[in-house]
Amino acid sequence: MKNFLKYTLAALVGSSLGLTSCDLDEYNPSAGNQVITSFDTWKGLTTYCYSPLATQLYSVYDFLSVAEGGTDMWLCPSGQRDYAKQLIYYDGLTTNTNASNKLFKQAYSAIASCNSVVSHADNVQGGTEEEKSKIVAEAKTLRAFYNLLLVTYYGPVTLTTEEVGNINTAPTRNTIEEFYTAIVTDLKEAAAALDNTPVDGNYARVTKKTALGILARAYAQGAGEGLTEDGKSYWQRAREVAEDMITNSSAYNMYLYDNIDDLWAQENNRNNKEALFIASGANTTISDFANGNYTKNNLFTYTVCNPNKLTDLYTRSDKTNYYLGRTNNATFAPSQYSINVFDPSWDRRWENTFMTAFGMFSMLEPNWIGPYSGSNTCVTLTPPLIKKYGLDTKFTGKKIYPYVDMTVIEGGAWNQYVPTGVWPKGETSGDATKLMQVKNVYVIDYPVDLDDSRFAIVMSKEPRTAEQKAESPYFTINIDDLFGSSEYSTEYKTEEFDGTNSYQLYPSLIKFNWCYNGSWGSALNTKNGEVMIMRTAEIYLIAAEACQQLGDAASAAKYLEPLRSRAARPGVNVPSLGTVTEDVILDEYAREMAGELNRWALLKRHHAFETRLKLYNKRAAAFFNPDKHYVRPISADFLNQIDNKNQYGDNGYGTTPGKGF
Repeated sequence: MKNFLKYTLAALVGSSLGLTSCDLDEYNPSAGNQVITSFDTWKGLTTYCYSPLATQLYSVYDFLSVAEGGTDMWLCPSGQRDYAKQLIYYDGLTTNTNASNKLFKQAYSAIASCNSVVSHADNVQGGTEEEKSKIVAEAKTLRAFYNLLLVTYYGPVTLTTEEVGNINTAPTRNTIEEFYTAIVTDLKEAAAALDNTPVDGNYARVTKKTALGILARAYAQGAGEGLTEDGKSYWQRAREVAEDMITNSSAYNMYLYDNIDDLWAQENNRNNKEALFIASGANTTISDFANGNYTKNNLFTYTVCNPNKLTDLYTRSDKTNYYLGRTNNATFAPSQYSINVFDPSWDRRWENTFMTAFGMFSMLEPNWIGPYSGSNTCVTLTPPLIKKYGLDTKFTGKKIYPYVDMTVIEGGAWNQYVPTGVWPKGETSGDATKLMQVKNVYVIDYPVDLDDSRFAIVMSKEPRTAEQKAESPYFTINIDDLFGSSEYSTEYKTEEFDGTNSYQLYPSLIKFNWCYNGSWGSALNTKNGEVMIMRTAEIYLIAAEACQQLGDAASAAKYLEPLRSRAARPGVNVPSLGTVTEDVILDEYAREMAGELNRWALLKRHHAFETRLKLYNKRAAAFFNPDKHYVRPISADFLNQIDNKNQYGDNGYGTTPGKGF
């Protein structure tokens, strides 16, 4: 890669990564014609290979909107219907759209560091050959990962594989095939050098299963481009890698939980056994690289709605919600397809994905918010509330009690709010000895019983009549009633339809909300959990996907069944899959991987935008142009720094004479 791309782009994102120009001069070996010979200094450079993962890509909204927006699964809710519309709906998407602009720069900045690690390994004095080999393999794994991001989201841009002493302000593009060849080569070499033990025993660092997992993903993505290797399609290669990982899972230390609840249990967030690749939290040195500052993840503030929009019924403000955290952004809501693809009658992935029941909390110790049954923890159903929310008059004077009890652990950088337990249904004594322990306080068993007085608001996937709603002490919202705006039938409604503010609520993705000691950041609006960039279930999905594309539907079903079986409710039979078609594969990805920053790439490799958007995201379909929207726009900052902007092209977004390829 040319130094221009490597260092100038790194500088462009320096502020977002906490880097200064001095940092770049110190850590990039070619800066100032310096060569790193110290093993410790060289090894320390790998920190910058990892840094965008936890500090930006998997902790703030930008990459989420790039990787999940513009698909069949996600919309803007009514209160934020134009938020990030450029990426959610392709409406006004251009080269200076912030999120796609940032991703381009962040990927190239990280690749610069990876290149420096690889190219200067032979100059390093100290350390064993095994140590140096593993560190180089780390850098190659990460370089391949970032290159895969670039070629997936931006198409044939510039491939970086070497360092050049002179600045090149006239970069040229590489082909799609050249990108994937480089990615595959890096990952094969990395997998050969890595083992199951990460460098320094730090589980935030990549291992053999990481390299192989990304290789399977890369083959699947490249298969959508029609690529082959040694006469075999990339679908066949994806199948081979995925099947090898599944068959020899113990040899790779790859694990699949046999219960979906364990996968998303709060106590399993750190060092999750199913993770192949993570963006780490504060317990690991990789994300703690900048002056001791740990990762501050605010994704949950975008994905979880604010139940306090019904302020007379859910009375706890998000500014003091020590249970949910501050859900003040609320911009990222599931489409009706994302909801209907689940069958909660058997599939517990539904409530492990979406929160649809909202209760308040008590705080017995310390007594910050008053007694268990006081006005700060309970809501008394007065006649006006009964009338407004369509409840039976038999509930007049009754209370909605807390769902969970929270406590606070003080003394660290930030207060930590942790659950002491969940109040059993019907238990209203406030006796702490009655509290139950659950795996995840955000996972609410579905369906909520009709007589459960621990919830103020319940969203029902199955439509209930007004008479059925009245039989519950909580306010019932039929999820289907939230959809059907006047402009696009697939959009959320933007005005009251039932005399309340229910139109501002939505089933809320909870995969980025954590609630354990060590997970809370500042001001209730940041969390510090670990995000799984890749996990074992994706390997099963890739195996199934490849088999289906190769015409082996029976084998595809074999790889989907373990994911479905572990999600089944106790005592409930899993429905038969039938013949596994491409749509079945896309549906299983939706159920298993909802919100995990891979949907756009999946639809791209199946060339499915045209067919699925018009069914499930009609607003996006109205703006989608297949001539340009199969790639994101090239960064405006990058284009403005080079001399051959017009020749390089902007991927067809109208700021240059041509798209560039």
